[in-house]
Amino acid sequence: MSNDQTAQVNLNAGAVFDVHGIEPVPGESRTSGQLDQFWIWAGANVAPINWVLGAIGIQLGLSLVETLAIIVIGNVLGCALFGAMCVIGHRSGVPQMVLSRLAFGRRGAWLPTLMQVLMPMGWVAINTWIVLDLAVVALDRMGMSGGIELKYFIAIAVLLIQVGIATWGFHAIRYFERYTMPFVLLIMVLMTVLAFTHVDIHWHVSTAHGIGKLSAMSKLMTAIGIGWGISWLVYASDYTRFTKLELSTRQVFRATSLGMFVPTVWLAFLGAAIASSGSGADPSQLIIAVFGAMALPVLLVLVHGPIATNIVVIYSAALATLSLDLRVPRWVVSVVSGVVGLVILYLFLHSGAFANTFENLMVFFVVWIAPWAGIVLVDYFLVRRGRIDVGALYCHHSVSGCGDIKWSGVAALALGVIAAWLFQVSSIESLQGPIAMALGGIDLSWLAGLGVGGGSYYFFHHARRDARSGQGSLADNRSST
Repeated sequence: MSNDQTAQVNLNAGAVFDVHGIEPVPGESRTSGQLDQFWIWAGANVAPINWVLGAIGIQLGLSLVETLAIIVIGNVLGCALFGAMCVIGHRSGVPQMVLSRLAFGRRGAWLPTLMQVLMPMGWVAINTWIVLDLAVVALDRMGMSGGIELKYFIAIAVLLIQVGIATWGFHAIRYFERYTMPFVLLIMVLMTVLAFTHVDIHWHVSTAHGIGKLSAMSKLMTAIGIGWGISWLVYASDYTRFTKLELSTRQVFRATSLGMFVPTVWLAFLGAAIASSGSGADPSQLIIAVFGAMALPVLLVLVHGPIATNIVVIYSAALATLSLDLRVPRWVVSVVSGVVGLVILYLFLHSGAFANTFENLMVFFVVWIAPWAGIVLVDYFLVRRGRIDVGALYCHHSVSGCGDIKWSGVAALALGVIAAWLFQVSSIESLQGPIAMALGGIDLSWLAGLGVGGGSYYFFHHARRDARSGQGSLADNRSST
């Protein structure tokens, strides 16, 4: 069999089951185009959870115009950062947590990687909770009522779908999004039309003033503005490593950033618009208030959003686990992630105030992701100028060009996390940052974490380089003497 034929057989096999682990994706397997990437990230963000986060601005006392402005400005920034991270995956063909080894060292990267392993399990629980809420309400309106047993049944069914697709791998995720997203977008158009023709939207009603308004804006910016885009940075390269080699940096950046921006802003604005009429922040109530019983069957289509989100995070959790040098099959990790997510979901089912719970969780995620992202972006674009030795990422820690533990990266991450906490607002007293409280509840955790993490890493790099240059100059002077 010729090399071309062998490559084609391997490509066809990959289309059936994704056999790729954390090794660089070879050129013959990089078949994902711009539209594939757009659908993947759009699908992951077409979820009722964005309605809740959009409604937070109204609940905090902002007007609809102010809420929309924060959502748009924040997502322009957040999606730009996300697109930049996606570009790294396209250029290298390497998963996100493996790329962390550049800034943190071969084993030093285990610290952020462990967080990436644990974090998706919470996402699975949160997003599945939304599915249960909507599905139970929809079934009840159709005469199929049930108690907690019905929720458990739906949870298990949804979990099986999510784990099945995530276990199958990238190709299953790509095809799932490709063939479902166009239909879902049509439903979104219908929902938007119904919302703006059946809801008494209030554009300029605001109850927040002075420092309270600034505090509300900062919280919304963290939850669904730039904080939303930052929360996705840990997944970016896991999917763009499959993009076609002939795609340009601009094409990859545009497809991924728009895939994130369009549905996030769209649904957040829709949730805020409905909430401005006084419908509250609960997802099921937001929907019922607008669409009524006749449109509830349509809502079943929208469970696609949480499923699409969870398959992305479960797949990435498996890759992150492999990045810890654990010799575990990827499918095993996917199943475990789903089971742990189900346990967390059980706890969620017995707690109230979902919107508040999720906002706190988002704020916690930003605390470590923002400084980590600042470090990774500074390392790749400013320190290395986009030039990396991919082979060094996979060498044993004793001989890897990345080093074993890169203390400059670890120290920068610690400083960034501390800075983010100092500027963080949370309903959990132990997580409230003293500077944020002194500022009247203004949350700048994402900015402090991103700036201090990336900035300190850049400073450490140049300080070490200058120290080495100084030692070299001293040695030359001694030798000449």
